[in-house]
Amino acid sequence: MIPVQPTNCPWRRHGISGNLIEGRLVKRYKRFLADVRLANGEIVTAHCPNTGSMLGCQPDDARVWLSPATNPKRKLRYTWELVETGPGVLACVNTGRPNAQARDAIEAGRIPSLANYSLVRAEVRYGSENSRIDLHLSGHPVQPDAWVEVKNVTLCEGGVACFPDAVTLRGQKHLRELMEMVSAGDRAVLLFCVNHTGAREVRPADHIDPAYGDLLRKAAGAGVELIAWQADLAGPDGPSGSLTLVRELPVVL
Repeated sequence: MIPVQPTNCPWRRHGISGNLIEGRLVKRYKRFLADVRLANGEIVTAHCPNTGSMLGCQPDDARVWLSPATNPKRKLRYTWELVETGPGVLACVNTGRPNAQARDAIEAGRIPSLANYSLVRAEVRYGSENSRIDLHLSGHPVQPDAWVEVKNVTLCEGGVACFPDAVTLRGQKHLRELMEMVSAGDRAVLLFCVNHTGAREVRPADHIDPAYGDLLRKAAGAGVELIAWQADLAGPDGPSGSLTLVRELPVVL
């Protein structure tokens, strides 16, 4: 059995309080629950903050990392944050993280194409299909407002990260509304937040949702900007980095 030690990482600015606890995945079930075996043999039930298929992110007996709950009254003491999908390769499965990751990178000026906006707002209503955009950027001295939709990417095979990991009608709606923003004269940006350290590029998952892939290409042709940024999650022995977006990856259509 692997040793479980708190991992000293700079997670706090991304909303994770305390150190991460390592264990082994027993099973994920009912979408929101995961049983994890800790080093002392105790099996705990952690909250799984991911409603998707998590394809490729739940190997049998995988090393996983949990964050401790800050509320002592919470029913589940831990939240599942990371998984080792292969030797030395990590993915962040918590879909509540990407919007904060993206906002942090934008406000820090680490994404050049989205720099120099003075105001960043979250969850702004937009579009004819009544959605909320993840991030709305305004106040640029030259550029029009930018409407930024953030997508969490954790499916990766052979260095190719793919989105989505399941059929997504909601994702198609977002693409249509981004195209509306371009037609209105604003910028529309689809930001792939790549929370997988094995990725070298991002592609549409045509083998999973060909309709989404077709619409993504149509959106790109209509002027929707597609960018992908990868998080710094891993060191040689586990999560010794942070959730910070640190490098741009190519988006290949």
